Amino acid sequence: MEFLKDVFPREYQKTIAETCLKKNCLVVIPTGLGKTLIALIVAVERIKQYPSEKVLFLAPTKPLVEQHFKYFKEHLTELFGEMQFFTGNINPEKRKKIWENSNIVFSTPQCIANDLKNQLYDLNEICLLIEDEAHRCLNNYDYNYVAQQYKIQAKNQRIIGLTASPGSEMSKIKEICKNLSIEEVELRTRESPDVKPYLQELKFEKVLVDFPIEFEKIRDGLRKIFNGCIDELRSRSVLFGISSKTELIKLQKRISISLSSGNKNFNYIAAASVCARALKLQHALELLETQTLKGFVEYMSQLLEQAEKKQSKAVIKLTSSKEFISSLKMAKDVLAKGVEHPKIEKTIEVVKNENLGRGGKTIIFTQFRDTASLISKKISDELKLNSKIFVGQAKKKNTGLNQKEQRKILDEFAEGKINVLCATCIGEEGIDIPEVNTVVFYEPVASAIRTIQRAGRTARLMKGKLIILVTRKTRDESYYYVSKAKEKRMHSAISTIKDELKDNALGKQKTFGDF
Repeated sequence: MEFLKDVFPREYQKTIAETCLKKNCLVVIPTGLGKTLIALIVAVERIKQYPSEKVLFLAPTKPLVEQHFKYFKEHLTELFGEMQFFTGNINPEKRKKIWENSNIVFSTPQCIANDLKNQLYDLNEICLLIEDEAHRCLNNYDYNYVAQQYKIQAKNQRIIGLTASPGSEMSKIKEICKNLSIEEVELRTRESPDVKPYLQELKFEKVLVDFPIEFEKIRDGLRKIFNGCIDELRSRSVLFGISSKTELIKLQKRISISLSSGNKNFNYIAAASVCARALKLQHALELLETQTLKGFVEYMSQLLEQAEKKQSKAVIKLTSSKEFISSLKMAKDVLAKGVEHPKIEKTIEVVKNENLGRGGKTIIFTQFRDTASLISKKISDELKLNSKIFVGQAKKKNTGLNQKEQRKILDEFAEGKINVLCATCIGEEGIDIPEVNTVVFYEPVASAIRTIQRAGRTARLMKGKLIILVTRKTRDESYYYVSKAKEKRMHSAISTIKDELKDNALGKQKTFGDF
């Protein structure tokens, strides 16, 4: 294709791009299958059609914006047009000038939303709006504001939403479609006939580990306190249905809103304290069941310190119970004997089998930084492999990485200087992590979006393996099956929405934005 250099679109990319040129389109395609190239093809065609107008490419984080900018720079001939990477660090007057002289602008939604609110420029001459990680286009996120302003201001409108997964809830997918005025959905999976020939074999392995008896004894005491909290919340008529972490967070929010609006009902004040205790127990149980004993002991000890400093009534009451004190003592005794969660040993075994002597690359995904740090240290010490953690910027226990440090680690991983990357959720979304031989889920996650993003890191250019560790008789088991069910629901919901859009098109050319 003219204007493209050193890149050759695949048939499914061309097909999807054709749809995107005709209609506002939500593109749902697994990580690593070339969403950015689809956007590039459409951008070229729109500017050819409207040579005096611009393309606006939005992504939720600066590293991701920079990644797309570099990709366009690398694969688009210099003569085609002026490309600019927008950040809030550039002063407004200069930004206004850059905007006026650019053909393709790359930015975070926050930066553009602020400029629009300050009337620095408008979206009148934007012929294509691209929103990457479109599953974020919900509620009052800046993505929405920019999309709404675009629909009001632009003369020649075309919108593309890109995502590996829009989630599993029909209502949320419809909301994304409505916010972006989507007229068509292009869905591809690893099994799609036009995608399959380009992918390598992906082996899947679920590895079950037993929950140690010593851990069960520690858990029993905490469950007893937790069940007491749940019974009290039910008797106070504030909690109905299941007592999951998600439902407890929703309840805490409801109570907080009610109290902050001036409702000083004693029942609500007491329930707020009970709900706070229940959530702390949920977190402690999650660490014990799915993470590390070291992390569990550290968290329980932190709660004791908070109680000593009288930081909250909820913590004081929780840590004063005999079950809490007994569970913490047992955990410390077990840890002192050198016993850890069995998933740690299993992870070391997996990495040894996949990497040693073969120069392979592995990514281990885990929810918590403490877990990533412990695994990384053990791999480096016991297997003599070069392992690094890959975490976000927030400075927690001296583990935060700024964007420059993150880039350096990814470059070293690509070059083979690092064998194993132990990543938290920052490694899941968007960032261009090199192809790996093996992806390990230290724990299943009950999110279709995150599961799909994690799995998309392997079996693109070479054969790959996906290994999920599951601890028997813990929440690991339910999270594993929940994520599978959500992925099925996602595909079913998207198919339904595609049919609805098709039916609408047969009548009036109507989008979800019209409903």
